[in-house]
Formats: sequence, C-alpha cells, structure tokens
Amino acid sequence: MDISAKLTEEFNLKAEHVHNILALLDEGNTIPFIARYRKEMTGAIDDQVLRNLNDRYEYLQNLEKRKEEVAKSITEQEKMTEEIQAAIDAAQTMTEVEDIYRPFKQKKKTRASVAIEKGLQPLADFILAQSGDPFAEAENYIDEERGVKSVDDAIAGAKDIIAEIISDNAELRKKLRALLENHGEMQVKLVKDDDRGTYAMYADYSELIPEIKNHRVLAINRGEKEDCLKAKIYFDPDIAKRVCVAKFIKNKQETVCAKLIEEAADDGYDRLIEPSVQREVRAILTDRAGEQAIKMFEVNLRPLLLQPPVKGKVTLGLDPGYRTGCKVAVVDETGKVLDTSVIYPVPPKNDIEGSKKIIKYLIEKHKVDVISIGNGTASKETEIFVAELLKEIEANVSYAVVNEAGASVYSASPLAVEEFPDYDLTLRSAISIARRLQDPLSELIKIDPKSIGVGQYQHDMDKKRLDGVLGGVLEDCVNSVGVDLNTASVSLLKYVAGLNSGIAKNIVLFREENGKFTSRKQLLKVSKLGAKAYEQCAGFLRIPDGKNIMDNTAVHPESYEKAEKLLSLFGYTEADVRARKLAELPSKVKSYGEDKAAAECGLDKATMNDIISELVKPGRDIRDSLPQRQLRKDIMGIEDLSVGMVVDGVVRNVIDFGAFVDIGVHQDGLVHISEITDKYIRHPSEVLKVGQQVKAIIITLDKGKQRIGLSLKQVKKQAN
Repeated sequence: MDISAKLTEEFNLKAEHVHNILALLDEGNTIPFIARYRKEMTGAIDDQVLRNLNDRYEYLQNLEKRKEEVAKSITEQEKMTEEIQAAIDAAQTMTEVEDIYRPFKQKKKTRASVAIEKGLQPLADFILAQSGDPFAEAENYIDEERGVKSVDDAIAGAKDIIAEIISDNAELRKKLRALLENHGEMQVKLVKDDDRGTYAMYADYSELIPEIKNHRVLAINRGEKEDCLKAKIYFDPDIAKRVCVAKFIKNKQETVCAKLIEEAADDGYDRLIEPSVQREVRAILTDRAGEQAIKMFEVNLRPLLLQPPVKGKVTLGLDPGYRTGCKVAVVDETGKVLDTSVIYPVPPKNDIEGSKKIIKYLIEKHKVDVISIGNGTASKETEIFVAELLKEIEANVSYAVVNEAGASVYSASPLAVEEFPDYDLTLRSAISIARRLQDPLSELIKIDPKSIGVGQYQHDMDKKRLDGVLGGVLEDCVNSVGVDLNTASVSLLKYVAGLNSGIAKNIVLFREENGKFTSRKQLLKVSKLGAKAYEQCAGFLRIPDGKNIMDNTAVHPESYEKAEKLLSLFGYTEADVRARKLAELPSKVKSYGEDKAAAECGLDKATMNDIISELVKPGRDIRDSLPQRQLRKDIMGIEDLSVGMVVDGVVRNVIDFGAFVDIGVHQDGLVHISEITDKYIRHPSEVLKVGQQVKAIIITLDKGKQRIGLSLKQVKKQAN
C-alpha cells in the first residue's frame, strides 16, 4: 500500500504536502511545531487536521506491519497462495487481515481439530467437492483405534471440520458482519435497575443497528457491565444460514453432500459464527461510539482550557462545604497564596455574621478584586452569602462561580502536596478554585482531563486512546497560548512541544539556580535539552522582559534574522516593536506586495503574516480576543425563574443529545438538540461549545426535581 497516496486521497490534500508532513513526522517533529512553523511545507493545515492525519498514518503503518506478519506466518506454514497474498494486499482494515489469518492460526483443541487428528480431513474435502456418495466414502475412514467406530462417526467428524471451514471463511464473515451492521437489531432486556432508574428506558428496548445512537451503545455497554442489562444483536438466522450455505454448495444435483454441508453450516453458524460475529459487531459499535465520545470530550475540553483568564486581579477562592465549613484562600495577581481561612456561613453552623467579618477583613487587607466560588456542594448557599455580603461593602468586588470539577482530585495529588506542602488538601482546593478564575489553562493543566467533568462515559473509553487524544488537546492549547518561561510550572512546561516532565523539571531547576531567563538561547544550557528539543519548544516559550523583544512573541528564533529584515524593509526597528508602533505594518506590506515582501525576506507568505501579527502585538494572548467571563454582584435562585423568562447563560457541557447551560442558579438547564436551532444539525457541537455565552428562554421548569428546560431557537423567534 502506498500510504502517502492513500492519505492524500482520504484527506483531500496535495500529494506534495502529505509527503512533507510524513517526512516531518518521521523526523520526530511535533504536531504544534509542524502546524506553526512549517506552513510552507504543509499548505498551512491546522493542528487538528495534522493530528487526524497522524492518527490515520499510525493506523496504516500498523496495518502494513500486521499484513507482513500474517503473510510471513502463512508462508512459513507453506500454505501461501497467490489468492491469499492478493487478499492480504487488498485488506483495508485490521479485522479483514485477521479474518484472512483465522484459518491459519494455531487453535486450541476444537471439535474440528479432534476430527482432523482422527484423519477425517479428506472426507470433509470430499463432501465439500460434492462429487460422489459421502456415506460410501465414509466407510474408508472407520478406524476404531482413532475413535471412528462407524460411518455416522466419520460423517459427524467431517461435518465438524466443514463447520469450522465455513466459520473461518474471510469473505463470508465480512458479508455476515455487514448484514448484522446494516440489518441487525439491538435487543435489550432489563435484569435489574439502580435506585435512580438509570436503565428504566431499556426495560424492553429494541432498535435497528444503523439507527442506534452512539451514546445509547455506551449506556447499554455500561448497563451490561453493571449486570443491569442483557443485550444481543438479533439477525434472522434463517437468512444468515442461507448465506453460509450459498457460499459452499456448488453442485445442487449432489443433494446428499449438499444436505450435509447445510447441516454443517447450520451448526457452524449457531456454534461458531453467530457468537463471534456478534461480538465483532458489538466491538465495532463500541469503537465507533467510543471515538465519538472521545471526540466530544476533545471538543468540550479545548474551549474549557482556553477560557479567557481574569488577569491582574487579587482573587479570593471559596471551596464551599456544609459540616466542614467553607475553605478560603486569597491569592495575588500571580497566583501566590497570601492568606487562608475557614468560614461557616451555611448549615449546620450558620455563622453568617462571623463569616462576613472574616471575608470583609480579607477583602480589605489584601485589596481583593474578585471572588471565585466553586460550584460543588453548598455552592448555592455560599453564593447567596457572597451576594449579600457584597451589598454591605463599598469596595468594588464582584464574583464568579467556577466549575470545580477535579479540584479535589488535584488537592490530594502528589503534585499539590509538592506545590503546597504546608496546606491541607481542603485549602489546596480553595487555592485551585481561585487560580482557575485567574488562569484556567495553567490550573486545569494539573488535573487529569477525565476528572474535569466535560465528557460522557469517559471511564468506559479505551484509556490509551483517550489519554492520547486528550494529551493532544492539552498540548495544542498550551502551545497555541504560549508559556511564560519564567513563571510556568512543570505541569505546564511538560506540554510544550519537544519537552517532557524530565526536561520541564530541569528548566525549573535551572531557573531556581540561575535566576530568570533573559534569552531563549539560555535553554540550550538546560540539562538534556538538546538542539532538536530547542527547535521544537523555543517558539512556544515567552520571556516578557527579555533582552530581545522577539523572545516575547511566537516568532521562532530560526526566523529572527528574517523578521529583522522585514522590519528594516519597512523602516522599523526593535525599539518600535517594544513601543508597539507597528500598527501600520500590515497595510504597508499589502501595499508593497505580500509575495514580493516575503520573497525579499526569505519567507513564505503564511509565515510572514504570522510574524507580522506577532510583531504588531508582542506578548499577545489569543484568549484575550474571546468573550470575557461575566462577573456578577447579585444572585438568582430557581424560585425566581418562570417559564417564558429569557436568561443569560454559559455552556457548561456539550453532549450528543444537547447541552447543559449555567444560567446562574444552582442547577444547569438542558437545551435539547431540537431546541438549539431551526436549522438541521447532526450534533450540538456544530453550533455550541463549552464556555460560549448564550441567551435562552425557559420552556419547562420543575422546581421540585430541580429540572430546567431551555431553548435557544425560541429566543431568536421571540426577538424577530
């Protein structure tokens, strides 16, 4: 297989670009580096396409490797034929390759292998040839020493061999899989349910396989794992058996042989094929559903990590709780801990006045600008407390409720212990909640993405695959934002292109021993950070107050001379970059001619435009251009809501059947996919993303069950 040609066709890219991408990957270049700094070689395709292409490249490489292994094994058994080799070469999936290899695998003891040991293979071949009387032929195989005592014994053994031959036929298995996938029916029975009635809808459930939604597949799988459900794929066995027979009956005139083949096929389907193919189709459905769930996790995680930071504000973090109290932590503009405390403003203590006194003192002492409240247990009561307190003070303080998912996981982790050895885990949670408002990316990067709370069935996914995809999201987000070399933690640095945990630790150690970095070139003095790692990471690491202003941009050191030539060409200096006097540079370049300017500076046009963007706004943060977080001073409860009310909200989680939206009360509202837009969409993620600010109208409200139904499309209708 020409992998490069196949990827060119599948991804609809230029052959030259695919060839370059594969060469860059094979050389050990990272996805962020290729996407950002090798645009002239890739056609400027983005990191998402690159990751998808890389995944497919790895699959095709593994497929070719497996084909070679299978071909070698069959050849060593001296059973290779031109037909088998052609089938191996033509196979498009791992499953097809395994189907071809199935007859040649060394099997455990089976009824067929026992019959073969008794010398009945030739009789089976005779019956399959359909050219004589099988019962007369069977008399030649009676051998009491081998356990073949009669003609019936011989025929039964031959049928066992035929049943396995039919079961092992690759073409037949492929056809039967397709029949089950396209015409089978998922049938589910309820064995037992949990206290919440999670599986009530599957009490007597059936649905055609092509129509079953991915999230239902995962729900059924989990139900089976919890022994609550029993599921199977049903396909008419009579049709399946006719397909099996049709493949092997060549001479319909030989009715006796045909009858034996039919009996063997029936037995082979019931005993060998149907259970096996059903497992394979269930695995296909699970893989497909798993990929969709992982994709949704990826789609949700990216905007969550790229939430705009609340910069330059002293922040007071509150980790709400009932019996153990509400933990308090104050951090300065850089996230450094200034103070901690514990208050009890909610039941059972209800020490509201004492709690107000402590918070007012901390606000005044540390000049607090904003309060960050975790959205877990007792969050609503704590928010009410904060809203009332803010009415009593003159200071201009606002608050925001942040998603605290994973804060407890982080606070008990070795990383948190290392970072804050003098604080217990409850106070570490409060610190994390404060920092999540200040810089979501820097804080969330410390937590296993599976604990962040934006996925579906994440604990049922293939761990290696999920970790790989989510690791890619973390890497893309960190590198697209850039990292301050002098303040970044090991947790953040390890996701920079070309770095790992070991090198990240060495960078921090170098910083501690030698003081702040003043130049990117100093990275080459860091232990184990060689030329290749430097090439990959340098452009993503920033030095805000470095000797060279370009060290605070995404301009790669390899392009510094070319960038300086560009500045000189249009009469600018490095001092102008520092003074931010390059606002007219883009228009000057366009007037001059982009192609001409790029050629004179030794750059391609895409890279030149990237450099211009960086020089115009050195130190820019891509998150600053996104809608900023809304800070509040007052509160609304579910009792204040009514059907027909229009509310502002923020998307918290996008799932297959809709999205959950935070509208400022304790319970998120659900927007069903049918209420997102008037246009047809296949999935909510086509319209919504985590962190997106929306206007919604309340269409259903159950205050007792704390359920809120929202519509986005009806707001637009109302406005029109």
